[in-house]
Amino acid sequence: MADPAPEALGATPEALLERLDQPLCITLAGADPRRTRVLVTLLHGNEPSGFIALHRWLREGKRPATHVVCLIASVAAAQLAPRFSHRTVPGARDLNRCFRPPFDIDPPGHLARRLLEVIGSVAPEAVVDVHNTSGAGPSFAVSISADERHRTLASLFTRRLVHTDLRLGALMEISEHLVPTVTIECGGRLDDAAHTVAWAGIDHFFTRDELWADIPDPGAIEVMHNPVRLELTEACTLAYDRAPRTDVPLTLRADIEHLNFGITPAGTHLGWVRGAGLRDLFVARNTAHTCVLEDLLCLVGGELRTRRPLKLFMITTHPGIARSDCLFYAVQDDGRELVPRRTEPEDAV
Repeated sequence: MADPAPEALGATPEALLERLDQPLCITLAGADPRRTRVLVTLLHGNEPSGFIALHRWLREGKRPATHVVCLIASVAAAQLAPRFSHRTVPGARDLNRCFRPPFDIDPPGHLARRLLEVIGSVAPEAVVDVHNTSGAGPSFAVSISADERHRTLASLFTRRLVHTDLRLGALMEISEHLVPTVTIECGGRLDDAAHTVAWAGIDHFFTRDELWADIPDPGAIEVMHNPVRLELTEACTLAYDRAPRTDVPLTLRADIEHLNFGITPAGTHLGWVRGAGLRDLFVARNTAHTCVLEDLLCLVGGELRTRRPLKLFMITTHPGIARSDCLFYAVQDDGRELVPRRTEPEDAV
């Protein structure tokens, strides 16, 4: 779809979504056709802020500073009832884990390869991939680089950047080979403020004449380095509640997502554990593939607590996402990578 007229897009984002029968590529002619920028959204069907913001921007009839390619990916998942509630089509792989070979094993792999082909064919000066967080929390960016260009892209949307060496097959990993790329986590998917973050950032990304003319000062962007990813073991089942449950080994605080990005002191209560040890429930490895679980958490009388001051983010209260993806990410309270240190034996449950 090239330069769609505002009225052709439908009055609402939902109206546009219902018109689609496959992933959509929208191209916009800009003031400088020699340069191209790429926006990707709806890689996850339950993360609508980028799609909602793009629809709003297009309906306003603005003209971008450069040629722009907009890729709307997981249309089928987003269309499942109720709209914007399914991360993927049931049983399908997470699309944002498919941007590395092999591509020919399933439909998400085929779509990931096609998206990469489109991006490669236009040789963009930057790519922004807009997401929502799994739980409530403030906005942040994620990138495999924290250099000036990646910090600049992040600053169009937020003042926080997570720099990670993890390689999971995410779209942002094309920064290694092709073009500066950041993932933007706008905040909770049902939060109007997240839609506003997405719209304001997209407007900056589309209309700024020179992306790299205004490099933010190093102190203007809070950078968190190489977070530990806390995953659940295959055997772990969990629930979220205000008191310990007897039907699962792990009960997490119902309000745990409120710990997103604040300083979480040592000894902070996260939940309750019943009849299990830490390693029965969790896996936590740093980028050197060293287990740092006992540096991160401890058990005190059946309560799950933080062992040291931390900064936690991407905390989810969705059991399905906690099991299929991860529970949260963590760095030291000053943003540095969590490194192993000598720990005391695990407390009795």
